[in-house]
Amino acid sequence: VTFTKESYKSFIDLQDKLHQNLCRQRTLVAIGTHDLDTLKGPFRYEALPPEKIVFTPLKQTREFNAKDLMEFYKTDLKLKQYLHIIEDSPVYPVIYDSNDVVLSLPPIINGAHSAITLDTKDVFIECTATDHTKACITLNTVVTMFSQYCAQPFTIEPVKVIDQFEKERVYPDLGLKEFEVNQRAVCKAIGVDIEAEKIVSLLQKMQLFVEHKGEGNLLVRVPPTRSDILHACDIYEDVAIAWGYNNIVKELPTCMTVGKEFPLNQLSDLLRSELAMVGFTEILTWALCSVQENFVNVKREHLMETAVTIGNPKTLDFEVCRTSLLPCALKTLAANKDAPVPVKLFEVSDVILVSDEHESGAKNERRLLVLYSGKESGFEVVHGVLNRIMQVLGVPAELDNSSSSSST
Repeated sequence: VTFTKESYKSFIDLQDKLHQNLCRQRTLVAIGTHDLDTLKGPFRYEALPPEKIVFTPLKQTREFNAKDLMEFYKTDLKLKQYLHIIEDSPVYPVIYDSNDVVLSLPPIINGAHSAITLDTKDVFIECTATDHTKACITLNTVVTMFSQYCAQPFTIEPVKVIDQFEKERVYPDLGLKEFEVNQRAVCKAIGVDIEAEKIVSLLQKMQLFVEHKGEGNLLVRVPPTRSDILHACDIYEDVAIAWGYNNIVKELPTCMTVGKEFPLNQLSDLLRSELAMVGFTEILTWALCSVQENFVNVKREHLMETAVTIGNPKTLDFEVCRTSLLPCALKTLAANKDAPVPVKLFEVSDVILVSDEHESGAKNERRLLVLYSGKESGFEVVHGVLNRIMQVLGVPAELDNSSSSSST
């Protein structure tokens, strides 16, 4: 590759944009680019205690161990936002070449030894990730976009990767994905009658390779630059885009239907209006929470069997579906301790419960929660809200005037 100032800047900008979007702030994928002439393969990926990782990071002149480097970058406006990804881990990921030169400490920083400059001719690209699919898409995007600047345009040298199970794979995988679509299915999906040959022409405009197999059947080959195409429906959408949405004639549906609001949602909105009018503020909290929040903190451990549990939670904060609105409301109150008192909150939302009577094994229940926090107990405030709700719902009051209730 021969870099100019413009292409070099574009190369760095591409990495930054991928990090911010597809790579989700480097939490899914981290891209590292290096001057291959300064390194010697094969390369190895290891996980070591931070004290054992020592190297000179990019744009620095002295060596740091990884632990000290974390402290050093806590004041860096750009890199401090990525430190949390590995900071609390007992081991850090690191990439070495065969001479034990550190290429990078993903996803934080590359080493200064292999930094790319305008004089770089051979670029080594590595992607480390927690999501294999995203890693492949990111790598394919980088190499395909910049292969045009190679001495022999659109030429990429693949790399053999051996995983922990001794399985060999070659990257990047620039194979074409194939989809079979039918002309009638395309026309039905977008509402326009188009000949098969015209569909071929439209899809070619969208950078897709299309072969007409006869009888309206099309074989569509998707290049690695179109990672957004996951299903035949995406191909239908491409046809509509190439045809032009404004060129699709609007038609009334052949069937006549009258839409209306779902009764439960209509009732929920009316309750929200009533609660807002009596001075309460609505909150909207997560439907997922931790076991600690949902049961232990509110002394409801005996109800754990009623909760729908997440099979493979990505975080301890989202382990179960909530069975009550109370834990999340208390969490909201705890996060707003500085709010002026009294604090008056309400929520009208669903809880999820285990149910043997439903095909899915679970059911949703719409519930209402009212929370009052002030210098006084405020029981009469909450009771007044309950009376108002019963009144607007038309629930008749039944007073028990027995002596036993009077004595209590």
